[in-house]
Amino acid sequence: MKRPIIAGFFIAAAAAAILFGIRIEVSLDASRALADSEPGRFWTEGSDGGVVATGPDGTPTFADLAETLSPAVVNIQAERSSEARGPEELFEEFFGRQHERRRRRPPEESTGSGFVISSDGYIITNDHVIDGATRLEVHFKDGGALDGKVVGRDPKTDLALVKVDPDRDLAVVELGDSDSARTGDWVMAIGSPFGLDHTVTVGVLSAKGRRQVTGQSYDDFLQTDASINPGNSGGPLFDMRGRVIGINTAIRANANGIGFSIPINLAKELLPQLRTHGMVTRGWLGVSIQEVKPALAESFGLESTEGALVGEVFEESPAERAGVRHGDVIVEFDGHPIKSFHDLPRRVSGTTPGSDVEIVIVRDGERVKLQAHLDKMKQEKLGLDIEQPRQKTLADWGFDAEEVTDEALEKLRLPEGTRGALVTRVEPESPADRARLKQGDVILEASKRPVETLSDLEDALEDSDDTLVLRIQRGQIAHYLVLERE
Repeated sequence: MKRPIIAGFFIAAAAAAILFGIRIEVSLDASRALADSEPGRFWTEGSDGGVVATGPDGTPTFADLAETLSPAVVNIQAERSSEARGPEELFEEFFGRQHERRRRRPPEESTGSGFVISSDGYIITNDHVIDGATRLEVHFKDGGALDGKVVGRDPKTDLALVKVDPDRDLAVVELGDSDSARTGDWVMAIGSPFGLDHTVTVGVLSAKGRRQVTGQSYDDFLQTDASINPGNSGGPLFDMRGRVIGINTAIRANANGIGFSIPINLAKELLPQLRTHGMVTRGWLGVSIQEVKPALAESFGLESTEGALVGEVFEESPAERAGVRHGDVIVEFDGHPIKSFHDLPRRVSGTTPGSDVEIVIVRDGERVKLQAHLDKMKQEKLGLDIEQPRQKTLADWGFDAEEVTDEALEKLRLPEGTRGALVTRVEPESPADRARLKQGDVILEASKRPVETLSDLEDALEDSDDTLVLRIQRGQIAHYLVLERE
């Protein structure tokens, strides 16, 4: 399994202070808790009206904003059993340290944040705040505390929905529009860093669309320099009109003032499913994709590097039924342009299984429209397996190869029936090495010509100039590499 690209990052609740107090049992029985609920929006949507918070002299101030919004921000204390992953285990895992065998110890309690989105007690927080918890308690600014239960969670986006049962209407926050937020806008965070509840920090929206933060396919974070620390996880990031635009989730440990928040628009897409079903059901297309690098774009005759290059189409998948082939570049999905290959997983997963969608691909320089009927993503499937093209095959190109044998198929755990040329050696500093071709890769195509034998590969190499495009099989995933001779 590919290690998430998260070196130097840690989840903001992972190292939270240990707290003790009354705890209550967490329930994941979403069907019982939500038996009478209706799907759809159950939060208050913020408008574009209102006045940006300012002081008496017209300069920006956050005091009134903080006073008004704090009652809807909560501190969540989560007890974990002795066997569950606690703050120490999470901390070690994210830094790649070797775990010691877990010892039985008394239950521990860590702290995180959240915010109320409906007066009857629905609260948004991070999944990692409640992950592995056996008991929860939700603390409010007025000193009150209520038992909490988890009614929905989505580890892929680190989103969770918690419910309390109040005896009165609770203060709520309005949800804003993260898409319309602009880099450079003032923002404010409220949370419980290190257990210091209702701490207010301010800064600006530093960037949008940050990916490769947690290593998940669905990463699409807002970045802020508003101070976020352990315990802020799950808390709100507000704009200057008091609307939530993000859910504070992660920080960069070796930097000063770099934090990341889940865009609220992404959360709004998932909340109805979390409330009604307790989980998120995602659409599944059945392809592995990779980025369209400039060299690949040139080799495929593409005008730009936009889109997602299909490295493999899974058998009996919606993509196969629709006629998608490896080498196609998906540039539109269900009417939405695919600017980057990162855009496709979110679009597909956010589409209801069973939907009929139009896919626009570029094949041999021509735009082609295809119709696909999406399946439901199974838990064991990764849906769109984003495979970063670890450009990695023969003398001039710097590699040796031989015929694929049955023994090699078994040893390398390659798909049954794989045929091609097996890479046996890669010369350091060669074109193959620079492209990150590796020993054990199986070459399926060279210069867009099928390779079933070593002879096929040699024939294809004779027709290559200074650029060689290979389609290779590595384990269970096939993708393209570009070898370039200087």
